[in-house]
Formats: sequence, structure tokens, C-alpha cells
Amino acid sequence: MTHHPKYASLAKRIHGQVGGIVRMIEEGQYCPDILMQLKAARASLRTLEGRLLQQHLETCVQEAFSNGNKSEIDTKVQELVSLMKRYDDDGPLSGETL
Repeated sequence: MTHHPKYASLAKRIHGQVGGIVRMIEEGQYCPDILMQLKAARASLRTLEGRLLQQHLETCVQEAFSNGNKSEIDTKVQELVSLMKRYDDDGPLSGETL
């Protein structure tokens, strides 16, 4: 299992954004203001998603190919195929720069 400490600060920021959205809703704040915060939180999630995917490709997947272990390569390819099937049009591979 790989640890991702460099992404913890971004995840904590997202946590704070979502907490702020909950407070805004509970306080009955103006809907367009809440919607703007939701958009910002979604953008942060997409950033984190893209960075984690990029790291996975550059480390775990690249390592599998470097080792030349066919079974390990097949496993990584299947993981990626499964992952890509789960993404919709606004996922991290929708044309955004990683």
C-alpha cells in the first residue's frame, strides 16, 4: 500500500470546503453563493483525483511495465480499464491538464 502524504493537505482543504458548504446550508445562505462553493469543491476534488491518477500511472503502473512481469502488467491494465469505465465525462481525463 502506498502512502500519499503530499495529498493530505489538499484533501484537508476539500474537507474544509465541504464543511463550509454544510454551514452555509444550515445557515440558509443565498443559493448562488452555496452553488459557487460547490463548484469550487468539485474543482478541488477533480484536481486531487487527477494528481492521484497521474502518480499511480507514473509509479505503480510504470513499475509494473519496467519489471516486465506479465501477470503484474495484466493486473495493472485491468485496474486501469476498470477505473476508466467508472469515470464519466467530467472525470480527470476529460481534457483537463493534469
